[in-house]
Amino acid sequence: GLKMANIKTSIQDGANYKVEAEIEIDLINKKIDRLARETAKSIKVDGFRKGKVPVAIVKSRHIEKLTQDAEGEAVREVIKDAMDELKITQDILIGEPNFSKFDKGEKVISLVAEFNIKPTVDLGDYKSNVPDFTAEEVTDEDIDKRLADISKSQAPLKTVKDGRGLENGDQSTIDFEGSVDGELFDGGKAEAFELTIGSGQFIPGFEEQLIGMKTDEEKTITVTFPTEYQNADLAGKDSQFKVKLLKIQAKDSVELNDDFAKTLLPNEENATLELLREKIKEQILSEKMGKVYHEDLKPKFLDSLIESINIDVPNSVVEQEINYAINSKAQSMSEDEIKAIQNDASKVEALREEAKPTAIKSVKATFIIDALAKEEKVDIDDNEVMQTIYYEAMQSGQDPQETLKHYQDKNLLPAVKMSMIESKVLTKLFDEKLKG
Repeated sequence: GLKMANIKTSIQDGANYKVEAEIEIDLINKKIDRLARETAKSIKVDGFRKGKVPVAIVKSRHIEKLTQDAEGEAVREVIKDAMDELKITQDILIGEPNFSKFDKGEKVISLVAEFNIKPTVDLGDYKSNVPDFTAEEVTDEDIDKRLADISKSQAPLKTVKDGRGLENGDQSTIDFEGSVDGELFDGGKAEAFELTIGSGQFIPGFEEQLIGMKTDEEKTITVTFPTEYQNADLAGKDSQFKVKLLKIQAKDSVELNDDFAKTLLPNEENATLELLREKIKEQILSEKMGKVYHEDLKPKFLDSLIESINIDVPNSVVEQEINYAINSKAQSMSEDEIKAIQNDASKVEALREEAKPTAIKSVKATFIIDALAKEEKVDIDDNEVMQTIYYEAMQSGQDPQETLKHYQDKNLLPAVKMSMIESKVLTKLFDEKLKG
């Protein structure tokens, strides 16, 4: 058959391929005729029996749709031929081919399309790039402090009976009634209200002025509402509060012994204070090492890999990363700044150029992590991702179902999974180095 599309492919680098093609209009017309004949068999037109509609009528009524379909088919064939010639399979293609040119002339359609593919990553001797570091120390003091914090949070409240004054950290039970210019105001009154002193639950100055009060004491205090207080009628005003202190409760001190250890380690058969200290030591160590891994080793390690490994980066992914960076930057700009940039192409270009080196590094890191995870056989299944999001939502008091839905709707799950894989593979490499 007549070759009616002239295709030229070229390889720019290991991630970016290009195809230039000319499709003859005659080829498009042949396809239009064929599509029109196929349509004529199935279409209904008043006055004609089904399957007997003349092709000319089909063409005159549906030429736009037929042309579009014919061009789409021709372009798909060109793309398929180009991919075959370049030996690009669907699994290494990133996104869709990107058309930088599509011109329809009298005789030919000229097009230029770019293919972006996943680059191959030669990791080399990547383990030698793991920086040297030493394990963090956990002192007895660290453990004592953590134990004290835990015992404080676990301790029961006990009513203070010895007539001492109210102290920071105590829980007070109070009646109060607030007025501005002698007038009581809405919501300014409560009975037997429980307020922990130092919690900052009330407007500034309120809790501080209760310190030293004794049980059953009454007192009138003056506080000024903050200028940005949500109720505009009260904002910035001076107010008087009549307060009666009904009860002082303080955290009881907890005896640090084996019994205390048993309450904290319910799954251990012979829980002892010694074992609890061991567990706390592990926990503190893992927190300290986590910080070192994340803030110190991870950037050093990735930077050295980015420098020592040669990777060609797919242009489209770099563009996406630049867009993302610029959108993030725009969040902190004023509307005027954004307008000024939008109306000046050279400013946009300058911003993109400025963001490019970081974007390239970030894209390289992504492909390196991906290759490391495959090499180290580290994977995380979608179930684990869901569980992590669920657990963190519960920890921070959010609705787990809603949080999960938000992540799904915004298509954030792949990014979460990616960062979990990154964390897992780096932790594995750093742990190995540590045990070395």
